[in-house]
Amino acid sequence: MEPTRLRCLIVDDSADFRASLRGTLEAGGITVVGTASSLDDAVRESRATRPDVALVDIDLGEENGFTVVEALHDSGLDPAPAVVLVSTHDEEEFADLIDLSAAVGFVPKFGLSADRVREVLGATAP
Repeated sequence: MEPTRLRCLIVDDSADFRASLRGTLEAGGITVVGTASSLDDAVRESRATRPDVALVDIDLGEENGFTVVEALHDSGLDPAPAVVLVSTHDEEEFADLIDLSAAVGFVPKFGLSADRVREVLGATAP
């Protein structure tokens, strides 16, 4: 029997990046159940699709990923999706904010893969 595939929501303001990451994740065995480009879209998609994990870009144009993390955490979903923050910036630039957020981890965009997502989620398992 095949193990249950992770269900993922991608939150990024770049349609090209969302499409590229969808292909990468699905090729690696993660099901992308939705995409969003804003906080409101992320909450709506999360309620509609019930993802296990949300990959959220820190820089969402007018908005920021930290606000999305808190909104998903406080959305009333049970369980709330695990949130992994992603960025083209170095983790050190946001380390304090990442630590203070409800996100389970951070992955630089250039290092994103299905295996890396599983690795971050596995490192946070009880």
